Amino acid sequence: MLDLKFIRENPDAVRRAIEVKGVSLDLGDLLQIDRELVELRQKVEALQAERNANAKLVPKATPTERTALIQKGKDLAEEIKVLEPTLRAHEDALKQLLLRVPNVPHPEVPVGKDDAENVELRREGRPPAFAFTPLDHVELLERQGWADPERVARVSGSRSYLLKGEAALLEMAVQMFAMEFLTARGFTPLTTTALARPEAFVGSGHFPGGEDQVYKIEGDELMLAGTAEVPVNSLYAGEQLALDQLPITYAALSAAFRSEAGSAGRDVRGLIRVHEFRKVEQYVLCRADEGEALRWFSTLLKNAEDLLRALELPYRVVQNCTGDMGAGKVLMYDIETWVPSEGLYRETHSCSYLGDWQARRTGLRYRDEHGKLVFAHTLNNTGIATPRILVPLLENHQQANGTVRVPAALRPYLGGREVLGRPVREGVTA
Repeated sequence: MLDLKFIRENPDAVRRAIEVKGVSLDLGDLLQIDRELVELRQKVEALQAERNANAKLVPKATPTERTALIQKGKDLAEEIKVLEPTLRAHEDALKQLLLRVPNVPHPEVPVGKDDAENVELRREGRPPAFAFTPLDHVELLERQGWADPERVARVSGSRSYLLKGEAALLEMAVQMFAMEFLTARGFTPLTTTALARPEAFVGSGHFPGGEDQVYKIEGDELMLAGTAEVPVNSLYAGEQLALDQLPITYAALSAAFRSEAGSAGRDVRGLIRVHEFRKVEQYVLCRADEGEALRWFSTLLKNAEDLLRALELPYRVVQNCTGDMGAGKVLMYDIETWVPSEGLYRETHSCSYLGDWQARRTGLRYRDEHGKLVFAHTLNNTGIATPRILVPLLENHQQANGTVRVPAALRPYLGGREVLGRPVREGVTA
């Protein structure tokens, strides 16, 4: 949510943000309702002031005057009563429109309609050159007996996943490695629920607009979040923090759920786009200082890149264009990891800076050096998400005989194993 004063004083900048982010919103309607609301409030306040002044005259008035004053007070109260529903309707309408106003992107963000217009910044690592025909991750899982898609589909429907044996251990190893890695860098480890009330989704900016991506629990107000960002962003909602409490940095592990509405027919095979997964999320709550926040942005990005380097995976960093960065983002970079079977890079991490856009929605403030209440700034980035990261991990580290080499960084979490699986290709040895 943007500051209403900022919107009033910078309508051209806000209108431009609406345009380049492809948000369906008429800023003129918002400003018109705002003007009408100001007038209504002024009128109600004037009537209340007149009513209070009239009431003070009653005790000293003559009987005849008192009767007239009492009637006038009733008339003023009735005028206020008539205006109040319109006042409340305008307040509600303005609030709903404000929730849809996008953040103003950083000046360096490229303008574009969708992810096809994102800008590649750099590539790190070299995709493997196999001396054999590589398998995709689904074939690797099936040949090793590490998955059972048909049985889990009977239980949970399509886009569910089940990992067995060493693949299940690999998934847990990746999660534990990421948590310990981020903890060593000063982030507080946190395990949290995926259950959240609707207001938490509003606070994070997923509502309004993302309702079709969320699973709702019938008969309850709770919903299932697609990232720990949703519950963690509301942990301090409505609170006033002290300056020395900042920054707050979390490595938050949670289950995550996404309905994937609108993605019919896309990535239906394997582990790329499943309804339920596990995710370690980096989350930062810091002072309202863009310079400090951008330093944290670099830190979050570096953490994710260093995790991928430790997993010995080739990747590239892209800067998201305005049409692919989401309404609340000031700046956003994606990290895409190489998937050999597809011959392309797949998004595995999203690093985002949101200014005070989320904090205004959650009422999250702190007292600065002068004792003034200020809205905090928030950032987030993926630490690791499973099972998606297993796709490049299995495919890039596969060996000719169908086994999978374990990167050195993961071996302590897998009992020292250097290789997972057994030879599954006839006539081929490791």
